[in-house]
Amino acid sequence: MSIFYSGSDPSHRPKRRRFHESYNFNMKCPTPGCNSIVLMVYKGLTGKNNRHFSISGCPLYHNLSADECKVKAIEREKQEEERSQGQNEENRHATRHQAPTQRQVRYKEKVVEMRKRRDSGLTKDQKEKYMEHRQTHGTTREPLLENITSDYDLELFRKAQARAAEDLEKLRLQGQITEGSNMIKTILFGRYELDTWYHSPYPEEYARLGRLYICEFCLKYMKSQTILRRHMAKCVWKHPPGDEVYRKGAISVFEVDGKKNKIYCQNLCLLAKLFLDHKTLYYDVEPFLFYVMTEADNTGCHLVGYFSKEKNSFLNYNVSCILTMPQYMRQGYGKMLIDFSYLLSKVEERVGSPERPLSDLGLISYRSYWKEVLLRYMYNFKGKEISIKEISQETAVNSVDIVSTLQSLQMLKYWKGKHLVLKRQDLIDEWKAKETKRGNNNKTIDPSSLKWTPPKGT
Repeated sequence: MSIFYSGSDPSHRPKRRRFHESYNFNMKCPTPGCNSIVLMVYKGLTGKNNRHFSISGCPLYHNLSADECKVKAIEREKQEEERSQGQNEENRHATRHQAPTQRQVRYKEKVVEMRKRRDSGLTKDQKEKYMEHRQTHGTTREPLLENITSDYDLELFRKAQARAAEDLEKLRLQGQITEGSNMIKTILFGRYELDTWYHSPYPEEYARLGRLYICEFCLKYMKSQTILRRHMAKCVWKHPPGDEVYRKGAISVFEVDGKKNKIYCQNLCLLAKLFLDHKTLYYDVEPFLFYVMTEADNTGCHLVGYFSKEKNSFLNYNVSCILTMPQYMRQGYGKMLIDFSYLLSKVEERVGSPERPLSDLGLISYRSYWKEVLLRYMYNFKGKEISIKEISQETAVNSVDIVSTLQSLQMLKYWKGKHLVLKRQDLIDEWKAKETKRGNNNKTIDPSSLKWTPPKGT
């Protein structure tokens, strides 16, 4: 898994999403065997549209023919027209607390009678048909729904499916839903609406909606704002699961075990993939620990960022994947996460390094941190000879990372058969001036606020 720190690109800022995409006629239905572009055989589950581009509107997926869709669409329109006429007539003469009309009573009796007509069970032939359908199509087709409930309830379900499919196609025509490698375009996360940058393997039924609604505390993902609102009214989470191992002011870090809190960690990885290009870990989270940084206010602890770390890394990687949420970028939180990972390495009495290969932005972010660590060390160094091994032991930064950083700063020179570290006073003075200007910045990790012991086996 590649390391990627996403806090270095100023163009990636949270903002309100505006949809201006044109309708893409190169899209096609994902149902195997259905080509809604070239053949244009299927008219959509609603029976109205000439094209469809999702399984929700695909007659083939729903085990229907194009002609059946047309007939059902005509029947639904006729029923809807009769129903609206009857309601208009009743509303014209309606009064408050009026008793049910004769028409309503008859309809209720009819529904009760229709629901009694459900068959008690499947015949042998029907069971064989169901098994054959399942073996032939697997999950590429909708399961056969006949005889599962009454014909009346099944028809209600079909009507709801048709309405949902029609609404999705309308949104697609307006450009609010697009097909492609990155189907989720925006997420609603807490009080922020964020544009996504990359594709994340959320289940298709969520990904194809274009917008995802995520609880900022438990990270559960939902399809609509109404569902999110209901969830937030019942959600008891106000901070990540696991142990709070660090707190200073409003900043906290929670250690979350991927084995003990598997669903949370998987949801965290899916969320992170929306903003990380090289991330490959989504579901196999058990071998990892997740260190989740939050900022607290009177509503709870809000997710700032996180990094994951293997429980047992033979190469002494202290970070596997790291992310700062877009709304907290360029505010110093990324450097805090990196610094915290090295603080844990110091407590473990190990030398750490991020997992390779580093992305371009990841290398820039880490090199900035390593540069600051080296210049601080040299500013405080009072001896005559600088040893790379001693720097590594004191800072917990791997010797290879120290050497590469010194080379990039032109502070390493080969002279008379020896490698010499040059103490460039101009760079040290420049760093010290920035430190003084920064003053008492609270975006730093205080080692005294860490309450953590290395997990057993590490």
